Amino acid sequence: MNGDTLYSIGDLARRTGLTVKTVRFYSDAGIVPPADRSPAGYRLYGTDAVARLDLVRTLRELGLDLPTIRKVVDREVSLPEVAAAHADALEVQIRVLRLRRAVLTAVAKRGSTPEELDLMHKLAKLSEDERQRLIDDFLDTVFDGLYDHPAFAAVTRSLTPELPDDPEAEQVEAWVELAELFQDPGFRSTMQGMARDLAADRAPDDSTGLPRVLAEALRAQVAPALAAGIDPASPEAEPVVTALAAHYAHILALPDDTTLRRRLVSRLETMDDLRRDRYLTLLAVVNGWPAPESLAPVLDWAIAALRARLSQ
Repeated sequence: MNGDTLYSIGDLARRTGLTVKTVRFYSDAGIVPPADRSPAGYRLYGTDAVARLDLVRTLRELGLDLPTIRKVVDREVSLPEVAAAHADALEVQIRVLRLRRAVLTAVAKRGSTPEELDLMHKLAKLSEDERQRLIDDFLDTVFDGLYDHPAFAAVTRSLTPELPDDPEAEQVEAWVELAELFQDPGFRSTMQGMARDLAADRAPDDSTGLPRVLAEALRAQVAPALAAGIDPASPEAEPVVTALAAHYAHILALPDDTTLRRRLVSRLETMDDLRRDRYLTLLAVVNGWPAPESLAPVLDWAIAALRARLSQ
């Protein structure tokens, strides 16, 4: 076959596996122009038309639009440039699809109402700037009046979710639930109270603003007692209660007395909020951190042990 060989539309359709109607459509669009006409006026195509149609079919299967394809086959733009731009566009579509899948998965799990579905969809679609404004509004409420506290920056960083650019479905689902918590007035109030308690629990000479972490002491002292099955009201629990009270007294530089133990119970009850545990779990999912251990069991035990002794 030499370079002068010409094909009718029917010949071209057979060689490319396309229909005559499809070949004519691309020809009418100027993507595969005829090289000549037969004496009867029928369109005839050169050998390059086969290669053009193969390229057009591939690009169409990849989702490119006809105007872009025409520029590629006419060499007005390079194929690598078009491929890069199209890959970026597909990346955006993939993110949108992941968001939709996460929302639908959450709806299926939770049995959401149409109103909840609408809210979840809106939360999932928030831009990065919109997400940050929602987070900032929540943290501003929680730490209102505490901006000069020495530990402010470190604590806010530890509570800030950062959804990655290419999140997994479970990260999107966790973000949606976090965003709902951000807007829960009761939870905001609880977290604000907790922040104020932590700010208040400092020794007079403490310039760092970082109390000797109460949660760590709780786990260290109470977890073994829980594992051993010790009743919080039993005499065997006394050394644990004494150690916890001594630790808290050391934080505040105050004596271990009834007043201090009542204050400690109040602090532990504020911390003993299942939504707080849930927040930290969701935060870990969004940020890709290890799953935190729930503090609820040790809090419940410590509160019961302290109350048993305060009531005596």
